[in-house]
Amino acid sequence: MTEDGRKIRVLVAKPGLDGHDRGAKVIAASFRDAGFEVIYTGLHQTPEMIVSAAVQEDVDVVAMSVLSGAHMTLFPRVLDLLKEEGVDNILLTGGGIIPEEDITALQGLGVGQLFGPGTPTSEAVSYIREWFATQAERA
Repeated sequence: MTEDGRKIRVLVAKPGLDGHDRGAKVIAASFRDAGFEVIYTGLHQTPEMIVSAAVQEDVDVVAMSVLSGAHMTLFPRVLDLLKEEGVDNILLTGGGIIPEEDITALQGLGVGQLFGPGTPTSEAVSYIREWFATQAERA
């Protein structure tokens, strides 16, 4: 819950052709258990579909799970589309198998913290809560 009593809204997305969604479902359940409102897009989403859902659902966070190796294409595309839609106040975060140098490059573009395999789900929950609290202080 936020200070104003509403739940943090998170869209969990599986972009591209990657058909492995176990991790996305685990993190979605962890977010829900932490009190977040979770929207799960399902498999094979395009960046356009993800951003459209994020806008329609009025989310605070988009959390993408990328295991396909296309992270250097998918994260920047979603970030660009969020900016085009005028909702660049939405946190774009996620996880997957992403080399450290790519994580650094993506964060340099404005992507939030990225989480690798084996990261406790509590770290992602804490990160989102801290990010959201920082945003609320700025408002």
